[in-house]
Amino acid sequence: MTRTGKLRVHTLSVSLDGFAAGPDQSLDEPLGVGAMELLHGWMFGTRRFRDLDEAQGVAPADALDEAAVDAGFEGIGAWILGRNMFGPVRGDWGDGSWQGWWGEDPPYHCDVFVLTHHPRPPLEMAGGTTFHFVTDGIEAALDRAREAAGGLDVRLGGGAATVRQYLRAHLVDDLRYAVVPVLLGRGERLFDGLDDLPAAYRVASVRQSSSVLHVHVEKAA
Repeated sequence: MTRTGKLRVHTLSVSLDGFAAGPDQSLDEPLGVGAMELLHGWMFGTRRFRDLDEAQGVAPADALDEAAVDAGFEGIGAWILGRNMFGPVRGDWGDGSWQGWWGEDPPYHCDVFVLTHHPRPPLEMAGGTTFHFVTDGIEAALDRAREAAGGLDVRLGGGAATVRQYLRAHLVDDLRYAVVPVLLGRGERLFDGLDDLPAAYRVASVRQSSSVLHVHVEKAA
């Protein structure tokens, strides 16, 4: 029998005051003003991100940060993204010219299911990535992603609102996030409206790297 894969979240970065995205998200600032460097700068020194323009001159990451980033790609057979994670287009898809933030060869190399209210045909990209646009809700997206993953796990890429929806429905099996020692003041919080989270989840581990606090939360037995 084919194993039903877990739904996992990895390397989601959260400020000390609970924000997973900054204010005023836009095409130029997809994570909010200044949030890319403030929240995700700890990843720029890892092997997987060292070629980014933002990573130039950044010191190599320590072993714990490297392991946290690498773990997010191990055993993953499909992804789920919220629409904001795919791009800044709102409403109807228009001429369909927007194909994501990542160029012709996105980093996923598998099927990616994008939550949206507006239908769009599947979008095949280089490197084996195909974006599928799901209009019938988070559970339908998870069912399709698990089928595509073929027994491997599914990674939930975010953003914060999408992760919050899946947590509220108790569909996330593993949540691994990094608490970054910065204060944003405003933006989009990760844990708002999740009053029953302590009853459904438990803290499995907390580990401190040289730059962030890595927290692993898992679904309670």
